[in-house]
Amino acid sequence: MLWKFLVVGVLLLAVVKPLSAQSTDKFYQLGPDSLPQEGVPQGEIRGPHVIACEAYPGTQHTYWVYVPAQYDASQATSLMIFNDGQAFMQADGSIRAQHVMDNLIHRREVPVMIGVFINPGRTPEQPEPSPSNWGDKDTNRPTEYNSLDDRYARVIIDELLPALEADYNVSQDPKRRGIGGASSGAIAAFTVAWERPDQFHKVLSLVGSFTNIRGGHAYTDLVQAADKKDIRVFFQDGRNDNRGERRGGYDETWDWYKQNVRLAEAMTEKGYDINYTWGIGQHSAQHGGAILPEMMRWLWRD
Repeated sequence: MLWKFLVVGVLLLAVVKPLSAQSTDKFYQLGPDSLPQEGVPQGEIRGPHVIACEAYPGTQHTYWVYVPAQYDASQATSLMIFNDGQAFMQADGSIRAQHVMDNLIHRREVPVMIGVFINPGRTPEQPEPSPSNWGDKDTNRPTEYNSLDDRYARVIIDELLPALEADYNVSQDPKRRGIGGASSGAIAAFTVAWERPDQFHKVLSLVGSFTNIRGGHAYTDLVQAADKKDIRVFFQDGRNDNRGERRGGYDETWDWYKQNVRLAEAMTEKGYDINYTWGIGQHSAQHGGAILPEMMRWLWRD
């Protein structure tokens, strides 16, 4: 009989033992809405295009344009911009936003929209970011994405939009414009809408870096102190995201999960139109990519 108790004990330990952080992301897999589907017209990705940057002199930005099969140049078209564009459109990556737009546009769950995948700025001699290297060490990404000022908003509004509008009929209505990103790209998207709600209404945030990289944890206080702005945000993060471990011990300003929760709570108290999902994932786009279709449906529900 002793062996039976030993077996049961081992099974119980297996059940109650917490999941290791290294194993949590594997539970998030892409669903049908993130993959090409038979009978669904596929949009075209055009590019790469390069624009010189005045907001950050000496740098340039590479971007690609997703044009849906349903695009009609005679009609003003909605717009969705993704920071770290190379990661969001990676053919075998964890997000694959172009397929999400194909499927949701086809079923009329989101409006017909132009999609833009824009990379962080770099000097001409610096390498283009890649799926394995998002450019934190050798591009302008840390400065552009994590700084709480209007310079990156100027990149999007004063430099990217005119280039787009020269070729496409993009809506001028801020409620028909969205911007999103992951990690530092997410706080950059939030900053664009925060600085210029007259231009962008919708924000998509995957594992957003609302932490003290360059003072991003201050957004909770800024939201509480400022008048309510006309923006809509969907937050995603995981309980196994970076949890504030610093030299000298725990620092809550470097706790990704806590700072996402704080900001979501502050915006809720202020009456903002927000949604959020807290999973078990790490600091990766695995969970956010898996739920991107639902995030897009909610952001574009009107």
